[in-house]
Amino acid sequence: MFRIALLLVFAISLLLPQLPARANGDLSEAEIQRIIKAFAARESAFSKAREQYTYKQSVKLAELSAGGRETGKWEYKSDIIFGPSNERVERVTWAPVNTLKNILLTPEDEKDLRDVQPFVLTTEHLDEYDIRYLGKQEVDEIACHMFAVKPKTMESGQRYFAGVVWVDDRDLQIVKSYGRGVGLQKKGGDNQFPKFETFRQQIDGRFWFPVFTIAETVLPFQTGPQPIKMVVRYDDYRLFGSTVGITFGGEVDEPPSTDPAPAPPTANPQP
Repeated sequence: MFRIALLLVFAISLLLPQLPARANGDLSEAEIQRIIKAFAARESAFSKAREQYTYKQSVKLAELSAGGRETGKWEYKSDIIFGPSNERVERVTWAPVNTLKNILLTPEDEKDLRDVQPFVLTTEHLDEYDIRYLGKQEVDEIACHMFAVKPKTMESGQRYFAGVVWVDDRDLQIVKSYGRGVGLQKKGGDNQFPKFETFRQQIDGRFWFPVFTIAETVLPFQTGPQPIKMVVRYDDYRLFGSTVGITFGGEVDEPPSTDPAPAPPTANPQP
């Protein structure tokens, strides 16, 4: 995630969570491809709709000691709004002093926060990814199709998602993702990127919006392991020009208790 000293590259196959091996539920390859194309089209529609919403975002990244004590942190809050010319802008509303001691934030981190963690797999980007059907699994009593996702190739300066997505089998939209941001690494650095989980909720009766991302792991820097915890919150979604908002409460440090799947499952699907 962060640059400290030397380059350390891990195989993308290690990015996938531990999940139980499951049959395809007797789905043919043609049916699987139909589902993929259909949910990518729904994700494209969602991506365009989300551009019409304002919302609030809060981010907290904490360095932890081996015993779990917070030793430094970086956090901020911002409003995603529309400017005077109806352009989309981010207005920072709170940004205390960065007290991280062992971690240096990079442009890749900013891209992951903006694009990878609230991952949307649209028709326009479908050809960039290898997608493999894993079977069906419930997420918070929602029947979902599971897909392993990884980039086919990677271009310099671009960031990609590698992991697993859960797609609601009725609305055909991503309701949860588990994975990591990946991309080509520059020589001479030691960038580490944490595995994260992002949860969505249905906001407007049609689309599932990202509301919560959490990462709690140990980053294996060559200078030594660094435990971290990151929490990202998206709330108070409002359709631009509307006076009606949807708010998800105050600051939290754990994923919603209603979701039974924060713990990584137990088998390793290979893409």
